[in-house]
Amino acid sequence: IKELPQNVYSSVKQRTQHSLTTILQYINQSTMFARTSSMIAFAALALPILATATAVPRWETPAPTPASQCTTGDVQCCDSTQDSQNLSTSLDSLLGLLGVVVGDLTALVGVTCSPITAIGVGGTSCSSQAVCCSNNSFKGVVALGCTPVNLSL
Repeated sequence: IKELPQNVYSSVKQRTQHSLTTILQYINQSTMFARTSSMIAFAALALPILATATAVPRWETPAPTPASQCTTGDVQCCDSTQDSQNLSTSLDSLLGLLGVVVGDLTALVGVTCSPITAIGVGGTSCSSQAVCCSNNSFKGVVALGCTPVNLSL
């Protein structure tokens, strides 16, 4: 094979380099488009999943009912009540010591409770939270399954 003259060689080399550069630019653009398309598709698919995963059900304290409708035992007067889905660390620990499975609770938890036995009799009052509870078996330390009651109804 004969050697190409210098000017022909330079021309072929320049055209080849230009062609290779054009091909590489096309590949880069295609790759960037593919990456961008993949990212958009991922975001479009991931957003509904993330929105679903972050939805937190809210448990709300029920409206007070008349004390006369408490059918689970005596109405209790508790120093405080806590949402069973958002217990303080100390109450959570106390319930654990009492053998209460916290995950099974679905209503308010009354703390330091005493029974109110004479509903409707003059002088019956509760300066804290009057509740009707489904489990009063912890001698007033805690009461489980509580709902607020209105003593004046």
